[in-house]
Amino acid sequence: MHSAEMREGRTFVLRLDEGEVLHESVEAFCREKGIRHATVTAVGGVGPGSRFVVGPTWPIDGEVVPKTFELDAPCELTGTGTVFPDLDGNPIMHMHGSVGREGRSSTGCFRLNVVVWLVMEVVIRELVGEGPVRIESDPRIRAKLLEIR
Repeated sequence: MHSAEMREGRTFVLRLDEGEVLHESVEAFCREKGIRHATVTAVGGVGPGSRFVVGPTWPIDGEVVPKTFELDAPCELTGTGTVFPDLDGNPIMHMHGSVGREGRSSTGCFRLNVVVWLVMEVVIRELVGEGPVRIESDPRIRAKLLEIR
C-alpha cells in the first residue's frame, strides 16, 4: 500500500448540458480552474451511443483489453471518481459507476464517450497538496494508472 496525505480545497458544482462528454467537460473545467487533484461525483442522464468500459478481457498475449458497452437508449447515471494529473500536468478523470434503465444496470468505468442526455450534476472537491500522478506504469493496460511516490 502507498499513500499521500492531502487536504480539501475548493468545492465546485457543475451542471453539464445535453451533448457534453462527461470526462472531457470535467477535465477541461479542472484545467481552467487549476485543479490538479480532486474527487468527483456525478448524477444525471446519459444518451444513446454513450460508451464505457465494463470489464477487462482475459489477457491476450499479456495485454488486458477493455470490454466496452454502448447504450442504445437514454439511461440514468451515478458515478464517483478522482482527478489526478499525468506527468505533463493534464488532469485525468477516473470514474466508475452504474448506468441503468427499466430496472437493469451496467457498472463500469466512464473513461470513454459518456455523453450527457438532458442534464448532469457534477460535484468536484479539490484536494490540495503533493499528491499522486497518473502514468502508464503497467504495460498490460492501455490506461494511465495512479502512482504515489
